[in-house]
Amino acid sequence: MENGLWNVYEDQVRAQAYATLEFPGTYWLAFRDLPALLGEHVRGTRAVDFGCGAGRSTQLLRALGFGVVGVDISEPMLALARARDPGGDYRLMADGDFSGLERGAADLVLAAFPFDNIAGLERKVALFEGLRGLLAAGGRIVNIVSSPEIYVNEWVSFSTRDFPSNRLARSGETVRIVMLDVEDRRPVEDVFWTEEAYNDVYERAGLRPIQIHRPLGKPGETQEWGTELRIAPWTLYVLAPAS
Repeated sequence: MENGLWNVYEDQVRAQAYATLEFPGTYWLAFRDLPALLGEHVRGTRAVDFGCGAGRSTQLLRALGFGVVGVDISEPMLALARARDPGGDYRLMADGDFSGLERGAADLVLAAFPFDNIAGLERKVALFEGLRGLLAAGGRIVNIVSSPEIYVNEWVSFSTRDFPSNRLARSGETVRIVMLDVEDRRPVEDVFWTEEAYNDVYERAGLRPIQIHRPLGKPGETQEWGTELRIAPWTLYVLAPAS
């Protein structure tokens, strides 16, 4: 826990494991359709990658032509990001402190999974209010989160069979999942949050979903899918200011 924000990748071993994970297996579905979503909803090329971690999503945005500032609360993750991407702009951000970022200047704010690890309704609302304040006119937030279903099924890249208590989880409670694409098999602890609960957060933060995308695997793709063919492991929310 750092200043009220919990980051499960804070220790060096976990940070290194996450840094070596590109977009394999099930993770790939979270980003496969992102270019098309951004092309449909985002006008302009100024972006903030909130919770950038080791910089995977920041580098993806740069490859798509965005000028990106990556921010994170974890210095070990930022160190890995800078080492992997020396030309990138990566900044340490304290809990809820948006003062180092220009208000009203971002055409896009991407949040790729940080809210899986942020507990508390009021905390989530306050952060989304801060992110809304970064948006330029017509700007959009894209929030990528784990779907509730990911914690109760088996996947190409994840296992939950050892955690039957996940099935009883309510929004705000801890759920556990094992990543199969890295050597570090310690369970990751996430914060369970339903779509209904996210919609409540968005409304309180002055945001509204303009598209909700649930990516499924497709037959014939490079990856041989299992559960991914019928249940979406991720949810991508495209958000706009409510007024």
